Amino acid sequence: MRRRAPGTVRHRRSLAAVATFAAAGLLLAGCTAAGKAGEDDSASGKGAKDQSVKVGLVYSRTGLLADYGKQYRDGFMAGLDYATKGTGKVAGHRIEVTEQDDAGDPGKAVAAAKNLIGKGYKVLAGTTDSGVALQMAPLAAQNKVLYISGPAATDAVTGINDYTFRSGRQSYQDILTAGAMLGEARGKKVTVLAQDSTFGQANVAAVKAVLGAKGAKVGSVLAPPSATDLTPFARQVKAGGPDLVFVAWAGSTAPALWTALDQQGVLGAGKVVTGLAGTASYPVFGNAGSKVSFLAHYFPGAGGGNAVEKSMIDSVTKAGGTPDLFTPDGFTAAQMVVRAVEAGGATDSAAMVKALEGWSFDGVKGKQQVRAEDHALVQPMFVAKLKGTGPSAVPELVSTEPMDEVAPPAKPSAG
Repeated sequence: MRRRAPGTVRHRRSLAAVATFAAAGLLLAGCTAAGKAGEDDSASGKGAKDQSVKVGLVYSRTGLLADYGKQYRDGFMAGLDYATKGTGKVAGHRIEVTEQDDAGDPGKAVAAAKNLIGKGYKVLAGTTDSGVALQMAPLAAQNKVLYISGPAATDAVTGINDYTFRSGRQSYQDILTAGAMLGEARGKKVTVLAQDSTFGQANVAAVKAVLGAKGAKVGSVLAPPSATDLTPFARQVKAGGPDLVFVAWAGSTAPALWTALDQQGVLGAGKVVTGLAGTASYPVFGNAGSKVSFLAHYFPGAGGGNAVEKSMIDSVTKAGGTPDLFTPDGFTAAQMVVRAVEAGGATDSAAMVKALEGWSFDGVKGKQQVRAEDHALVQPMFVAKLKGTGPSAVPELVSTEPMDEVAPPAKPSAG
């Protein structure tokens, strides 16, 4: 399948807030256990128009990212109900969903996907973990099935092949949102505060690639992962006098870090930015939360209460779930599945791909678009602040970054 030449989209680079989000345990996935949602009409003797479309949902039902997997799954079911107007059908075809738990293990995910493909599934969706997504994508291309990755944030998924799409944001969009808070980058001083680990160093490299390329002077303060007294590192950050501090921190020492930054006056000396993860992470910031600027993929209300967001929140709440960070990723995936079948048919994967390329639609976050040349999901991002502390902390929207302002660089498909 041949891809159109890239359009004129600003070239930018990112991967940092992946780190921030990972600090709340964001980058992993599911496990192995199959379940069914929906009923199979395939043996009912109905004509081609009424044949079911089998969708395999491979996600983290258990394991480290089970909470995120549940958010995704709840969103998918709500999105399916919304996009099919409560019928579970599109263009006469029933959407049959089979759930598979991969536990964040690429091997289990691939085994589950192969099993589904062998049974005739033409559509796969899910994936909370970036490592899993990078194994699923080649499998989709080899077998010519539509694959819609979920919360997995790695930029490498975009443009990886013709059959792979994404329903969530990617790291580039996170970093560019942080950059928007800095304003004109040229000549500004940016310090990345992270742990001296592969994770932390990757964030330093990402910020340098994005904001450094815009003229910012990017440095870093890296603490040993085992460090518990973080005051010296907070002092080092303040002594450098940065215009922006980008914090990418993972693990149980996060509360101590934010306390040290607050006590040493870092939060009052300049802009401090980190990623806003799920609601469970809000208490981690303690009294420092109100002094930090958060780049956000999503939180309930970020979409301004548009009709799609309201539908998602109402549907998930009614079903007993709680809308959160990755609920829109599932909802959007369901919208994409319905669009692919409606405009591309029930069995022709290549036609489904074509139906999604360039598609603009109203989503939970607002207007979004599937970019034709590399299947990036161009979408708005948000800047937020926390109001209150502890369990009562809630995010408030500060600003919305337009989708074109935080679009990753166009990257034509590898084929």
